[in-house]
Amino acid sequence: MKSVLKIAALFALAAPSFAPAAEDKASNADPEKAAPIATTLCAGCHGADGNSPLAANPRLAGQVPQYITKQLMNFKNADQPSGRKNAIMQGMVATLTPEDMKNLGAYFAAQKPAPASAMDKDLALAGERLYRGGDPARGIPACSGCHSPNGAGIPAQYPRLAGQYGEYVVLQLKAFRSGERGNDPNRMMQMIAEKMSDRDMAAVGEYVQGLH
Repeated sequence: MKSVLKIAALFALAAPSFAPAAEDKASNADPEKAAPIATTLCAGCHGADGNSPLAANPRLAGQVPQYITKQLMNFKNADQPSGRKNAIMQGMVATLTPEDMKNLGAYFAAQKPAPASAMDKDLALAGERLYRGGDPARGIPACSGCHSPNGAGIPAQYPRLAGQYGEYVVLQLKAFRSGERGNDPNRMMQMIAEKMSDRDMAAVGEYVQGLH
């Protein structure tokens, strides 16, 4: 239980340092300016409306705008401690300006997410238990505490998970667990993912894919 409370405390400490700056960055964004970029540069992998046709690529429609902007900036600054490495995305963001990134966040946030559903009922039920209640015995907090009960996320702080491809969720959890991905405040997701088994990750991924 102490480990759960420790992780929860880190969540609380991380949010204020990220939220105000992110909110300011999104306040003057212009999604219309991003439309030409989204329908050309981004469409091949994520769909022109953010509803990716491939499970390996995340759905961006309805995502928290500040989160999208932050990820783009992290890809742009991949070599920095807070960066995020991905050869494809690093190439895609190479010519984007900070304004482009803000505008893209606003553009995809305004798109309507396509309906999605879980495929494995039993696995989704196991995922629901972890998502909503965590596993105190293993120090795993409930996902809903940061990503909200309906998976909508918390604007400027934590991303939307509802309707996201389960396969992509699993890939990211494994990346956090291995240390391949570390662009989250105070290593929160790394600490959580380190405590999760492959089945835990698959279960959470299956559940959030069908979450509305």
